[in-house]
Amino acid sequence: MTMPSSDFLQRLQERGFVHQCTDLAALDERARAGRIVAYIGFDCTAPSLHVGSLVQIMLLRHLQQSGHKPIVLMGGGTTKVGDPTGRDESRKLLSEAEIAANMAGIQRIFAKYLTFGEGPADAVMVNNADWLDRLEYIGFLREYGRHFSVNRMLSFDSVKLRLEREQPMTFLEFNYMILQAYDFVELHRRHGCVLQMGGSDQWGNIVNGVELGRRVADASLFGLTSHLITTASGAKMGKTAQGAVWLNAEQLAPFDYWQFWRNTEDRDVGRFLRLFTELPLDEIARLERLEGQELNEAKKLLATEATALCHGRAAAEDAAALARRTFEAPAGREDLGAVAGGWKRVEIETAAFPLARAMVEAQVSANNSIAKNLIRDGQVRVHGEVVTDPSYRFDEQGFTRFGFIPVEVGKKAKFSVYLAARQGG
Repeated sequence: MTMPSSDFLQRLQERGFVHQCTDLAALDERARAGRIVAYIGFDCTAPSLHVGSLVQIMLLRHLQQSGHKPIVLMGGGTTKVGDPTGRDESRKLLSEAEIAANMAGIQRIFAKYLTFGEGPADAVMVNNADWLDRLEYIGFLREYGRHFSVNRMLSFDSVKLRLEREQPMTFLEFNYMILQAYDFVELHRRHGCVLQMGGSDQWGNIVNGVELGRRVADASLFGLTSHLITTASGAKMGKTAQGAVWLNAEQLAPFDYWQFWRNTEDRDVGRFLRLFTELPLDEIARLERLEGQELNEAKKLLATEATALCHGRAAAEDAAALARRTFEAPAGREDLGAVAGGWKRVEIETAAFPLARAMVEAQVSANNSIAKNLIRDGQVRVHGEVVTDPSYRFDEQGFTRFGFIPVEVGKKAKFSVYLAARQGG
């Protein structure tokens, strides 16, 4: 593939984002000639996005850094229908209140990656419920439905795979691709949007939008997709044994987010550095040539840079520092709980154990009352996160992360909490 000449598409090509494009040469010329407006849609099916959406967020970030204008389309309308792409069964239908709550959580993520405002290249966020909720069904079908062949709609993977597996698809879901295509046309009319981007599983829906724009608005629109990201071992990006890797701190602490990237497979380090950080390409080339123990340093850098983009530089550095104190024991030490810096080991019999009592048993506090005051004053961190509830108790989920829970009191006192049943050898 010939290297594009526009800054935007060059960035995407060099960093490994581009999978398909409806007309790469024409889009390259358009991007080189002036500012373009592009969008990606995000349905509101959960209170946060996870790292499976991070490629799309980075696409919008690179777009803006190249001088173009991103639109973040919140699917307040399409979430009511449910995207059937890649699913064997219908999504649960959410209430208006649930969709609104999820949207509020998702919106906070984008402020970390994009600059919003009134400037020519500032990002804007819109909600497709603003136009989809107002559609008159029969009029919409007459105006737009006639441009869609059912034969062709049945050939798209989002429909075909469901039917081949003899899994039911509702008529509501079947309409999703028409609504997504209409979104593109509406954004073109309202904001001059000429490019829709998305994952490769959205290719059929995106092409529908490009074609609908040509038919009903005589518009020259473009579609571009990125690769769906899986790990080198074939695992789906964004999922772990412990659950989804969420981008909101309320769903996943920055320390655990850092650990997710630190545990990247060796073969994925270079690829993930290109996609999920903004390190220079020559530095990434150097890092991916490292081997053995040195490659672990590249993984830590990946973790810190990815976490800095999502949660801020301070949170990333705190997570890296906590990982060093927790896991980098002196030579010959196998017990991760008794690590460098004087960490003590405290064993408890039940997961729902009071933090204040554990502090007393670890001898970092003289009594329960003093321990609770320290917690109330924000002097105690659990898993790297400040705890201020004096009645705080540990929970089972906390122990599934590493097998123990690291606790820090002030700047020097620290201990690791183990469940007695999990002591092991």
